[in-house]
Amino acid sequence: MILAFKQKMMSIAGKYEIYDEEGQIAYKIQGRVRVPKKYDIYNTQGEKIAYLKSKYFDILPQFRLFINEQEVGRVKRKFSFFSQKFQIDCNDWRVEGDVIGYNYSIVDANNSLVATLERKLWQLTDQYVIDIVDPKDALLVLMIVLAIDAEGEGH
Repeated sequence: MILAFKQKMMSIAGKYEIYDEEGQIAYKIQGRVRVPKKYDIYNTQGEKIAYLKSKYFDILPQFRLFINEQEVGRVKRKFSFFSQKFQIDCNDWRVEGDVIGYNYSIVDANNSLVATLERKLWQLTDQYVIDIVDPKDALLVLMIVLAIDAEGEGH
């Protein structure tokens, strides 16, 4: 399953649309700038199905991930001098690759690919493409990518 968005997702608060491989809207994101930061995810019928909420009272920032009001995982920024690193506390997944350059993979404990994120130049703008191996993981992968984007930019 392919999901795509243009430009950086969390550069400012507002509404964002995530598209599927046919160019149809798959999800809508509503971000709010406040402490803690929160990003609501809606399905195509306008129903809130998930959200990410920042937690800034730890040494390093993190996002808690919720689906249907149940916490399903966390994305934590790890301490690093020369690169951005993240810990995913969800499904025994981890991030590999160039997070800063938006070319990375999410893999499971068996080193099997869960998803990739790639930045592509498309019609004079950047497009970010998430390629998800199993469509049932789409919402959770999207949430992890959003959290990494928001924390990676220091928002």
